Amino acid sequence: MSKVLILNGPNLNLLGKREPEIYGQTTLQDLQKTLSATAPINMQLEFFQSNHEGIMIDRIHNLLDDPLSGIVINPGAWTHTSIALRDALAAIKTPFVEVHISNVHGREAFRHHSYFSDLALAVIAGCGYAGYGFALETLHKHFKDS
Repeated sequence: MSKVLILNGPNLNLLGKREPEIYGQTTLQDLQKTLSATAPINMQLEFFQSNHEGIMIDRIHNLLDDPLSGIVINPGAWTHTSIALRDALAAIKTPFVEVHISNVHGREAFRHHSYFSDLALAVIAGCGYAGYGFALETLHKHFKDS
């Protein structure tokens, strides 16, 4: 059984309320229910969201003592700002897929750079909530091929 941690960064707790023209009406809880119901066979999911960078870093550091198979991360605005979060992911050496609901490359110029993409197994952007499912499938294939 593979265990995958799905991490969501700042403001993603506001899904369904925040900028519905970009992010739609689906809430974070709706997304979690859908992913739990549709995850690949033999994949256990755990969910974590925080608006506080240090708390997110601590959650990632905890994986050194309690490792898992992979991570799906939507770092939100930290994508473009957080070297500390990047360093935490690099330290644990767990394969991860970076996900963005919107097409960050079609938005403001400051959103075009990611501190995580070069470390990620894959980057999925602009596929809406389906991107999380694609990320789980990517990890599942990676586990089978490793």
